[in-house]
Formats: sequence, structure tokens, C-alpha cells
Amino acid sequence: MKLKKFMFMLIMTALAVVLAACGGDKEETSSTPAESGKESGGESRTFKIAHVVQESHVWNATAVKFGEELEKLSDGRMNVQIFPASQLGAEADMVQQIETGAVEFGFLTNAYMSTREDSLNSWFMPYLFNNLDEAVAMRESEEAKQMLESLSSQGLLGLDFMFAGNRHVLMKDGFAETPEDLKGKKIRIIGSPAMQSYWEKVGAGPVAMPLPEVYTSLQTGVIDGIDIDLDALVTEKYYENAKYLTLTNQMTFPTVIVVSQSVYDQLPAEDQEIVKQAMKTAVDWGVQEAVAREKANLETLKAAGVEVLEDIDNAPFQAVSDEVKKEFSDKSEIVKSFIETVESK
Repeated sequence: MKLKKFMFMLIMTALAVVLAACGGDKEETSSTPAESGKESGGESRTFKIAHVVQESHVWNATAVKFGEELEKLSDGRMNVQIFPASQLGAEADMVQQIETGAVEFGFLTNAYMSTREDSLNSWFMPYLFNNLDEAVAMRESEEAKQMLESLSSQGLLGLDFMFAGNRHVLMKDGFAETPEDLKGKKIRIIGSPAMQSYWEKVGAGPVAMPLPEVYTSLQTGVIDGIDIDLDALVTEKYYENAKYLTLTNQMTFPTVIVVSQSVYDQLPAEDQEIVKQAMKTAVDWGVQEAVAREKANLETLKAAGVEVLEDIDNAPFQAVSDEVKKEFSDKSEIVKSFIETVESK
């Protein structure tokens, strides 16, 4: 009897040890996810990016590159969902969504943003850049950094400038060598104070028009020509309705890349750095892609039968150019400094 009692106690003790061991394993396992999350740097996020151009455009390609870099640097925790071609509304709607944090990132046209911040008109000073390389070089300038910093009052954190190319003139009939060639012509522009002023002083009739309306307006003769970069000209196929392209290089055309300040402030410091690093890498790649596309797009247009006038003399536009530069230099010290920096090089 004593032996049976002893054996029973021995079995119960062994069972208790096993159960304790199992319980310990369970407790250790349950703590692993928390430790794993800490090691990974934070929670998983899918950021929304909005812009106005087609998926084939270089700005969209840069947004895709940003997503790839973000995913790589965050070990897959962070990625992006891109909404191209104004899927989330006009740019005014996009900015409102970014301000509130409903959308995290925007690749916004410098034209629209220049209606909200005077200093951004710097990029639209006429005949400041001979080519896209010269414009890209000013991306790292002190004035460019000041422009981005000025957006903080709007609930936006300016991250960088990306480019689509320089602006040229596509006409239904004839080239645009002098202001006389443009007198009274209805020219589609993207709404911007500097662009509006330039085309009015040239003597044309500038028509601010959303991108989706341009193709049919050119086709039906509502407008006589457009102020356009080559990437948009190719991706939107405007050359199907107008065949005379003058490489005027009258302005460059950036996108202002922003992130919602409220969203950015809520990110851990490590993730903030990942966002900045991923965006810089993407834009470094993107600007080189834009330069390469400038040449490739020109060849595409020529192959499509577009008549191209290259290397025009800008002297006939000098008086207008000087007027616009003075007008906007008087409004903003950053614009004035930007012009002086470029012209001193």
C-alpha cells in the first residue's frame, strides 16, 4: 500500500514538472511577436501616393522606384499604393487629402503649388535653363531647400523636386520662333502665376486647362497649341493632333514631392529616416531617367512625323523674359536669389 502511494506521488510530481515546462514554453512563445515587432522597427504601413500623370510618365516611374526602395529598406514593412492620372481628384483635392493625412504622399505639379507658395515660381522664370541638366543641378541649391521648407505652414513636408523635362511649344499650324508667331493664339497652359504672366506678355491667349481636357481641345481647335514637356507630349499623345514642335526651353517643369506632416510626425525616427533615404534614392534615379527620356522622347516624336524646330534664337523673347523675372523677384527674395544663382554659373 505504501509502495502504491509512493508511486502515485512520483507520477503526479513528474506530471507537474511536464506541465510547468509546457507552460513556460507557452509564455516564452507568446512574447516573441512583441520582441519581433520591436526588432523590425515598427508597424507595417501601406502609404498612398497621388499624382496627375499617366503610369508611363517619369514621375510615376519615380514613385514606383520610391516604393521599391521603401520596401527594401524597411524589410518589407512599408510599401506604397499609387493613384495616377488624377484618380483621387484635382490637385486641390489631393493637397487637402494630404494635409489631413487621408493620403500620405503627393507628386504635385510645381505649377499648382506655385499658386499656394510664391517662391516656387522660381522654376518658371523664362529662359533660365538651356537644358534639363542645368535645372536638375539647382535641386540641391539653398534656394530649393528654402522653397521646400516654406510648405510647412500648409501641413506639408517638402521632400524633394523631381523633373519631367523643359517646356516647349507644340502648335497645330507653324512654329513659335518669335512673339509674333504666338500673337493672339490660344495656348493651353497649366495654371501658374508665372506661366500666366509670361504668356500674356508674349501676346498669346493663355488658357489654363486640366490635363484630361487637352487632347480633345487640341483636336477640335478649342486651343491652337500647348506649352508642354516632352514626356507628357509623348505619354498623352498630343502629337496626334498637332505636328509643329518648337524646342523653346522657356521653362523647366518640376513636381514638388510632399508628405503629410501629421503622418510623418507620427512615424518612429527610424522610419522617418527610411522614408527620406528611399525618396532621395528614387529621385536621384528619376532625374537621370528624365534626362535620358528627354532625348529618347524627341526621337519618338520625330519618328511619329512631328516637325521639330531646334536651336532657336531666344533674343526676340528677351524683353518679355526680363519683365517676368523682375515681376516675381519683387514678390519673393527666394525667386530673386534663385535667378542670381543660376545666372552666375
